[in-house]
Amino acid sequence: MRLPVAAHTLLTISRVLTAVGESLRRHPRRITGSLAVLLLGTGVTAFGVAPLAPDAADLPVRQVLEAIQPLAPALAQAQTEALADFRFKLFRTEATRSSDTAASLLRRLNLDDAAADDFLRSDPNAQLILAGQPGKNVTVEASDSQQLLKLSMRWATDDEQMFQRLVIERSSAGFTSRIETAPYTRSAQLASAAIQSTLFAAIDDARIPDGVGVQIAEIFSTDIDFRRSLRKGDRFNVVYETLEADGETMRAGRVLSAEFVNSGKTFQAMWFQPPGIDAAGLPLKGGYYTLDGQSLRRAFLSAPVEFSRISSGFSMRFHPVLQTWRAHNGTDFAATTGTPARTVGDGVVEFAGVQNGFGNVVFIKHRNNMETVYAHLSKINVQLGQSVTQGQTIGLVGATGWATGPHLHFEVRVNGVQQDPMTTARQSDVVPVPTAALPQFRQLANGFRNQLLAAATIDQTRAE
Repeated sequence: MRLPVAAHTLLTISRVLTAVGESLRRHPRRITGSLAVLLLGTGVTAFGVAPLAPDAADLPVRQVLEAIQPLAPALAQAQTEALADFRFKLFRTEATRSSDTAASLLRRLNLDDAAADDFLRSDPNAQLILAGQPGKNVTVEASDSQQLLKLSMRWATDDEQMFQRLVIERSSAGFTSRIETAPYTRSAQLASAAIQSTLFAAIDDARIPDGVGVQIAEIFSTDIDFRRSLRKGDRFNVVYETLEADGETMRAGRVLSAEFVNSGKTFQAMWFQPPGIDAAGLPLKGGYYTLDGQSLRRAFLSAPVEFSRISSGFSMRFHPVLQTWRAHNGTDFAATTGTPARTVGDGVVEFAGVQNGFGNVVFIKHRNNMETVYAHLSKINVQLGQSVTQGQTIGLVGATGWATGPHLHFEVRVNGVQQDPMTTARQSDVVPVPTAALPQFRQLANGFRNQLLAAATIDQTRAE
């Protein structure tokens, strides 16, 4: 039987190695030099050579005894005193609970300190620890006698640049407290997930913050109908910022780049802020662009609220109040009372008040004979004749008029005829990257491509 070339080569090498090993056992000194020459002068890439040293079990054992001189009394006394004076510190972290008191929190931190308990209950700054929502991380530095030396706690604010820190310290005079403001440390996180049912189910499975999921839906909302077009097996990769305070992740920041594969079609986006200033002397606004330089910001948004479950779309439906089947020439966005309703494009308010079944409603006039309607509002924030810009809050979601529950009824009309909001948004204008900023944009785009490729491996690794 003829062996394949590769198998024949391996068999030949095996026979050579066997012969070399046998010769080494018979003539160790003569063969060692020849083997060195062979290894340096041939193209064979690897050999397995048995060690030439003797087995450690065959080596003789020798016992060595040495006399040890005791330390001088003075030196021994000094070392004993130094050990007696040594103090160590302990560091612990616990999350606050809704049932916590100052005493119970200190017990979970393994502290036995009545003075600290009194201070946490009486100091106004210290009372912030147990005020508001539970789940705050409290870090303490304690002595070996379970006394509090230092306590710190951090929390996020509305400022996306800075966080606040509570610091409580012990001194010879007692405890003091202060509140500090410090900048976040930003880092990039890579994540990937596959759609099995809904976007937010995939977000939860991949342990991605909800805020990142909202941003992904907002970024691709014009290209992907997240109400109806998601399919099992769709997937996304994302690179996003995390904002950290003293090494603790406080919140998710901006999505830096993202890729979504929907029904086999790939959509990509990246954040880019062109260099330079505008006519008012302010930095140019950043936004999301495709990786080939087309802006994803359209003249009209596809939705008047941030991504949410939508209860009914642009279609026929059974009217819950009138109890008849009728055309639903708009879209109902299910949202809790008080959710901000935003205008989808620049325009002028042409009506703001109460109107029949719409309840509290706002009509906004846009260019090209386009009009948008925002109905069932609990509160109206604009006035007749007021100019509004895309994304501006014009009212709050409610259940006024003919509504069975809180939601926002939204319509797009062109020349008085209702249109599908998704279609209108897709057909609106796009803006490319400014020509002067293209070199910088392309450099960043290449980096984001590599990051998205790396993010794609995360879900594959998890699946394996």
